[in-house]
Amino acid sequence: MGNFSALILILLLLAFFLRVDFIFYVIYVSVGIYVWGRWLMPRAMKNLKSRRVYDKQAFWGEVVPVTIELGNSGRLPIPWVQLQESVAIQLKHGEPLHQVVALSRGETAEFHYSVIARRRGYYQLGPLRLATGDLFGIYPEQIGFLPADHLTIYPRITPLTQLGLPSRLPFGTIASYQRLFEDPARPMGIRDFRSGDSIRQINWKASAHTKNLMVKTFQPAISLETAVLLNLHSPDYTFGNRQDIAEWAIEVAASLAAHLVNQRQSVGLITNGIDPLASNKHGFDEATGRLLRPSHTEIQANPTAFIPAAIPPRNGRPHLIKILERLARIEAEETVTFTDWASTASLHLNWGVTILAITANGSEAVCQSLHRLVRAGFNPILIALEPEYDFGLVRERARRLGFAAYNVHTPRDLDRWKRPYPAGATP
Repeated sequence: MGNFSALILILLLLAFFLRVDFIFYVIYVSVGIYVWGRWLMPRAMKNLKSRRVYDKQAFWGEVVPVTIELGNSGRLPIPWVQLQESVAIQLKHGEPLHQVVALSRGETAEFHYSVIARRRGYYQLGPLRLATGDLFGIYPEQIGFLPADHLTIYPRITPLTQLGLPSRLPFGTIASYQRLFEDPARPMGIRDFRSGDSIRQINWKASAHTKNLMVKTFQPAISLETAVLLNLHSPDYTFGNRQDIAEWAIEVAASLAAHLVNQRQSVGLITNGIDPLASNKHGFDEATGRLLRPSHTEIQANPTAFIPAAIPPRNGRPHLIKILERLARIEAEETVTFTDWASTASLHLNWGVTILAITANGSEAVCQSLHRLVRAGFNPILIALEPEYDFGLVRERARRLGFAAYNVHTPRDLDRWKRPYPAGATP
């Protein structure tokens, strides 16, 4: 702007000295362009309307399309607008959004790009930088921003359609001699019709054969609640890359929760990991787009402050999404050891709840912690993630202490749970 003023002053001096009308004409036009730009540019930025349209949740491996809508709500055209979207390295998929467009009065333009869900997490998407100015570059560029949005990438889920585990394990119901309700999926036989029986229970084929009304009978059952007790105290993981095994622990928790909800069972989540969103004063990392974690010093000063509240057992798809969102953000950290935390973390659970204890190994201390849960009236199941040479000893120790134990250190181990087993057998 200073150079332009100096140019006008020089032209004005030349015009008076040389008495040339053309120079006066150039001065009039230049001043007019300057005044027009000074009036138009601030209003042009105010008239720019933008928004980001995309699915705010994604599963691992999905490609997420993102649409930027940019509109001119003013009565005058905008000569040019430059768009530049910030996308974290871990999310980039294809060419980034960096374009220039002109918008006439009332015009709306759409721009498309995509991101890919390579790793679970809670990511920042954006901000979108907008810049506009006049055609001659006389007036300084006007800068605006579309604030950043957020994308939640759920953990990878390994399908577990048919686990085939015994009914005492956390996948459904247990037999009961107290006839609280009858499970239509568990037929037991037929009997004579009694007053009050539902007409839908009548076995018409058997009734025609016996010439008496006969009704179907079913095995009584009690529905079980399940709580996933996810240990993310990082020093408890000692085999190989502890970060990879902690990620595997989160994937196992997500897979089991998804399976239980798909079976219309109630499931909850308790973890001693940290949720960076609970105290999001650290912002996001510019390179990865992920939430910045609290420092080790902050966590050690008050470990429980960063541990999220338990999600109580519920059923239904919305509840599963709530669990997956928590598992997307959770991080392993040095908080509270499993043996010091497991018993107190389970105090709010109802009697008889099955507890899926997902942890690193089946050490003596871990087994004793789960034995205390048995004595408190719970049904704990140990799922150890680190490979052990002779897990049979752990399994036998667990059996003596009153609970089952499984070693699940690769996806293949989860797959073997899908095979059907004879009645009364254990995998």
